[in-house]
Amino acid sequence: MTRPLILHPDRLFPADKVSRDIARKLYESVKDLPIISPHGHTDPSWFAENKPFGNPANLLIRPDHYVFRMLYSQGIPLESLGIRTQDGSEVEQDPRKIWQLLADNYHLFRGTPSRTWLDTVFHDVFELDVQLSSETADLYYERIDSYLRQPEFLPRALFERFNIEVIATTESPLDDLRHHQKILDSGWKGRVITAFRPDPVLDPDFEGFTDNLAQLAEITGEDTSTWPGYLAALRNRREFFKQMGATSTDHGHPTATTANLSAAEAEALFRRVCEGVSAGNCSAEDAELFRGQMLTEMARMSIEDGLVMQIHPGSFRNHNKVVFERFGRDKGCDIPSQTDYVHALQPLLEAVGNEPELSIILFTLDETSYSRELAPLAGHYPALKLGPSWWFHDSPEGMRRFREQVTETAGFYNTVGFNDDTRAFLSIPARHDVARRMDCVWLAQLVSDHRLQEDEAFELATDLAYNLAKKAYKL
Repeated sequence: MTRPLILHPDRLFPADKVSRDIARKLYESVKDLPIISPHGHTDPSWFAENKPFGNPANLLIRPDHYVFRMLYSQGIPLESLGIRTQDGSEVEQDPRKIWQLLADNYHLFRGTPSRTWLDTVFHDVFELDVQLSSETADLYYERIDSYLRQPEFLPRALFERFNIEVIATTESPLDDLRHHQKILDSGWKGRVITAFRPDPVLDPDFEGFTDNLAQLAEITGEDTSTWPGYLAALRNRREFFKQMGATSTDHGHPTATTANLSAAEAEALFRRVCEGVSAGNCSAEDAELFRGQMLTEMARMSIEDGLVMQIHPGSFRNHNKVVFERFGRDKGCDIPSQTDYVHALQPLLEAVGNEPELSIILFTLDETSYSRELAPLAGHYPALKLGPSWWFHDSPEGMRRFREQVTETAGFYNTVGFNDDTRAFLSIPARHDVARRMDCVWLAQLVSDHRLQEDEAFELATDLAYNLAKKAYKL
């Protein structure tokens, strides 16, 4: 059966008329504001080369682990979706077959944020008016494929059409940032900046850690076999990233553990870690302590160079070792884990938490920590702000829970608006639209409960949609 694809204008708004009417007015005031996308994982080569995206499967399935993790959970092999293997073994190459698989299983996404984002893309970007299904798969494929060949669907044209003011990608310190340089040299007015993600050279458990340090030495001319040389190399790369437009760093450690060792203790730990990794027997305790010490070192460097620091702990990354070994990182098998912030962050906060010039944005996958830990911490320490609902929780329900649990203690101005944190470029407007709608719903509730004046709600709606992110990320 073919169903119409309809995006209801009141989607996500309250059922009661009083709150709905307020939410509508608030949303109208912010829905067309420029998009600030300060943290994400789009490919900078798209904007540097400005070439057509290729085909619907390459654009909408292969880069999006939200999509293929759901299909994998129902027993659909990643090989059949064209996901490249580590060893180069054969995977499905026919994009029509890959697209048909998504269409045949699109019902799996009912009620999920992915369904909301994808339907918005299909409706608003590709002007489709029937739902994706087995029967409409060919219609979808041909429409999207034909549109992608048109000049107005090139990456830079879409960037401008989406009203993106700035977008940040995320790169390793070992990246030469050639694509960012090409964008800068091109004269194009679109603002695409990088963010410094040093995990490959901070985390002893990161694959190739020893080789990564050697490469870092080669790039910077510093001796990364010594503690002072290692720190100097990191400062060198941070400065390079800053020159290329970076305003932030990003840290995806498994926990929020921090440490504040003396210089001698830190140097001894660094030697022990390097020797242990080289010998294949670095202890889990040393690896965790080293990651914790490096978060504090990164915070100190942020005071020096002004880069905003983002910490994304609490993800048990690559939980499925079979998938990780066959397909590599970021294949949808990161799982939330319980996270302690109060005790874990104390060493770092004792060292630098009272520094008003330092800005640390905390994210979580552990929602139980919102009101118990994160909101009280951000509601006290000048250096701390709270990032928006992330990964599993950037959904209408996740956004509502976030506002409900953090606002009473941290307020609105110890949060940083919204970021989309995605590889799926075409879904960025849809994700921001969901966030703007849900923030307007929350503000409408406060107004209807007589806890907030309506004029204040209009100011807050603009701050949450635009101003807070721009300020927090120094954009």
